[in-house]
Amino acid sequence: MNNSLKSAIAISLLGVSSLSFAKTDVSLIIKNGQVLTMNPQKEVYNDGVVVIDNDEIVAVGDVSLLNKYTSENIIDAEDGIVMPGMINTHNHLPMIAFRGLGEEGIENRLFAYFFPLEAKKLSRELIYQATRLGALDLAQSGVTTYADMYYHVDEMAKATKEVGLRAVLGETVIKFPVVDAKEPFGGIEYAKPFIEQYKNDPLITPALAPHAVYTVSEAKFKEIDLLSERYDIPVLIHVSEFGNESERIEGNAEKLSPIEWLDSIGVLNDRMVLAHTIHIDNDDIALVKQSGAGIAYNPMANAKGATGIAPAWDMYKLDIPMGLGTDGPMSSNQVDLWRTLSYAANMQRLKHNDRTIMIPEQVIELATIGGARALHMEDEIGSLEVNKKADVIIVETQSANMRPSYDPYATLVYQANPSNVVTTIVNGALVMQDRHMKNVDTGDINQAIDKIEADIAAFAKELAKEAIKSPSLMK
Repeated sequence: MNNSLKSAIAISLLGVSSLSFAKTDVSLIIKNGQVLTMNPQKEVYNDGVVVIDNDEIVAVGDVSLLNKYTSENIIDAEDGIVMPGMINTHNHLPMIAFRGLGEEGIENRLFAYFFPLEAKKLSRELIYQATRLGALDLAQSGVTTYADMYYHVDEMAKATKEVGLRAVLGETVIKFPVVDAKEPFGGIEYAKPFIEQYKNDPLITPALAPHAVYTVSEAKFKEIDLLSERYDIPVLIHVSEFGNESERIEGNAEKLSPIEWLDSIGVLNDRMVLAHTIHIDNDDIALVKQSGAGIAYNPMANAKGATGIAPAWDMYKLDIPMGLGTDGPMSSNQVDLWRTLSYAANMQRLKHNDRTIMIPEQVIELATIGGARALHMEDEIGSLEVNKKADVIIVETQSANMRPSYDPYATLVYQANPSNVVTTIVNGALVMQDRHMKNVDTGDINQAIDKIEADIAAFAKELAKEAIKSPSLMK
């Protein structure tokens, strides 16, 4: 063999070798973390790697992935916990402007305090600014998706996207005039252009939100159902939060339960997300299971409001799609899920007198892929799997409250708090890194909230005095 041929073969082999070891360039790599995938097998990679390209996860596995992928942006998790972003399945985020009010022991808090406060002080600007604060709070605590029922949802969408979070935003429909609708049930018409504007948005999922079975008529429920079917969007609703809702349903002569009534009028289906579901029995649970509706379990808010303990463990055992919610910031005073995690387990253990149920792994399931199932978004978010949207958080494990960390699920449920979240990624984009917000100025948000607080304080104090005196019309 002559020298020219040898050289050609050597060059050819070198080319093959180079191709064999070429790495795929991607937009972001997270390494050196304990990766909780929350996939169907609940796989955990102790020296794990998550590979992201644009808005999707392209690989999840062990450290060998670093031989296959490269990126200009590599985040060292520093032995922290890498997990799916958490999902808050029920909220009223703009009420964060009123957080801490109405705590004077008011019996009829919803009707004697909440609604009058909203009627006097809500505005488009307040909803926008309060949503910015709420979304900031969520991002800093590792919640990457939240579902909400409120007003001026177009303002909420704008604020949410500024921070960089994902949201399911339901325009509230209710039987009396509210801040964005002068006519009863005006939220239906308000919602239509919002739905058209955001129906294909990468971060915002539009929804309809009939307030409850006792504040929305049968005819309006059917109209909402048809609209949700037409656009294939969720319907968010409070159901069986209070024990006397059957008596308050208009025309419910048979005293059907709220679940039975929704089923009887043909609107209980797999587009619905039912918040609370405290006062339900086995027949109700069977109807929910049959319908495919999702459940938003709000244990901390329900405990604070003394409304009861939902039969969450019974529903969990039946594989009913269920996630965790905080309810509004005046109900639990929280929008993050960290304290809710322990409440989710402990309230069920108390209810059933059984400390073996709702183990930490199951609670983290509810906070992630369970929430995705409840919102009917499990094909996109809720777990770290190939082709899913890259919604990822990193929770550090070096702070004193996180040590030792034998079981990552137990550490998260019973030890962690919002400040342990160091990085939040939504749709492949960094929203927070090393506790630094990427998209918004926190000082600017705080200044806006200072103005709102100064405007509300005096009125809220006087309202509380009157509400304490008022008779209890409804509980």
